[in-house]
Formats: sequence, C-alpha cells, structure tokens
Amino acid sequence: MKIGVFATFMSPLATPEMIQDLGRRVEAAGLDSLWMGEHVVLFDKTEFPYPGSRDGKLPVPEGGGLLDTVATFGFLASATTTLRFGTGICLLPQRNPIYTAKEFATLDWLSGGRIDFGIGVGWCKEEVIACGYSWEDRGERCDEFLTLMQRLWTEPVAAFEGKHLQVQPCRMDPKPVQKPHIPIIVGGHSKRAMRRAAEFGSGWYGFGLNPEQTGTILQHLDEALVARNRSREDFEIIITPNTADADTIRAFEDLGVHRLVLHLGAQRPEALNKRLVELEKLVAIAA
Repeated sequence: MKIGVFATFMSPLATPEMIQDLGRRVEAAGLDSLWMGEHVVLFDKTEFPYPGSRDGKLPVPEGGGLLDTVATFGFLASATTTLRFGTGICLLPQRNPIYTAKEFATLDWLSGGRIDFGIGVGWCKEEVIACGYSWEDRGERCDEFLTLMQRLWTEPVAAFEGKHLQVQPCRMDPKPVQKPHIPIIVGGHSKRAMRRAAEFGSGWYGFGLNPEQTGTILQHLDEALVARNRSREDFEIIITPNTADADTIRAFEDLGVHRLVLHLGAQRPEALNKRLVELEKLVAIAA
C-alpha cells in the first residue's frame, strides 16, 4: 500500500521556505504523494457545515487562508523529483473548465506526469455562488466539465455542446504527459459520486473515514462500477482516514485500499518534525 500525506498549506505558516523544505523531506521519507484541498474564499457563516471537522468550521488561523493548489504544486514540483501531487479535492463545478484543463495539463507537463486530479462538487454553497455559478446544478455541471476536459486533454481538436457549455472546435496543447490523460480521482460519499467515479474516474477518494465506513461505501462503489461494466481491477481506492496505526493500515489494505493519504497536522516546526518521524514509520509498516 502507498502512503501519501494531506497538507493544508495555510498562510502565514506556509512560507515558501517551509513548503520547499517539507516537499523534499516528504519525498526523502518515502511518502508516495502530497495532496492539498481547495478553497478560494472563506466565509464566517455558511449554510452547510464543513464536513471535515467536529464543529463544522474550517480550521483556519486568524488572518490566514489556504494557498492555491496549482501554484503550490508547480512550486513543489521544481523542488522534488518523484513525489506525486493530488488535489483532494479540486472544486471543479465552481471553476472555469478550460482554464482548469490548461493549468493541470501544464502541471503534468512540467512535473513529468506527477499529477492526480481529484475532483468533487464541494460543500460550501456561498463559495460556489461567489465564483459565479449556481448551487443546485453543480453536479450536472461537474459532469459536463469533466467531459470537456477529457476531450481537451486527448483530442487534437475538441468541441462540446451541452446544457452548461458550448465550445467550438479548438486546440489545447501541450497535452498531459500521462496517457490517456491525467488520472481523474472522484471524491464524495453519495451515490451520485459513486456513479461519477465509475463513469469518469481512474479512482475514488474518500475523506475522513474509518475502515468500517469505507467498507460500506465500497459496496456502493462496486455496484456503480458493475453498472458501467467496470471493476476495481483498473481502479484506485484512496482514503484519508480519521486516524492511522498499524492495525488500521492492515484493515484498509484488507478492503483493497491502494493508498492512504494521512493528515500532516499542525505546521509549526516542532510539530512537523514529530509528524514526519511518525509518517516514516507508517510507510515502513505499509511496505
């Protein structure tokens, strides 16, 4: 099983020096990949709670914010040689899909094919609306965006006609290094997310789960894959668990999980040093 790390890079702690040093240390420790989440703007009050914390609030330091994934991955790619980078997740329905396709194709090109494109529809209604899109139709918009992006990444001349997008024949180069295109890893725990993963995905990403929860969701995923004449033989299961030790790693492995993306945690120097030692031990257990 592969072991990656989920880093919530936030200002002011996430300085250029800290990020570059961490990337090199993560790679040297034998970790497979580094993943980042995405929020472009934050709100003091939201209609729906943040699902990744007990109090429903995004844990952001006073006066701080999340760094952009594309810029940070580009910076990290220049400081590393083998470490993969994944979005966990890219909030695709609130982005411009043509710009997003270009940005990630360029990242894949410059990194030598080290990008995993994790996507989801998001939980923050206010953020979707602030980006100029409507909330209720974000799922069907996500599907159209994925269809267009796959065409832009693989076809010499791509076009699209849909409900939310109309794109005349156009060319996008360079294409991604990875073939047929950058792996699309679909996040989300709903049945619709399972269907989206089976239709578009090279894998599925579950966040904040224990082995028991994962096993239940994988049953629904298997049903969705069968409906598309697919199976998990050509499909990657990626989980960010609530906690991880030797026993939970083995439990996830027994479920067929291919990669665990473990929380980095606090980014103060003393906390980072301690956590990297712990992660290196977990890499050895999973090997």
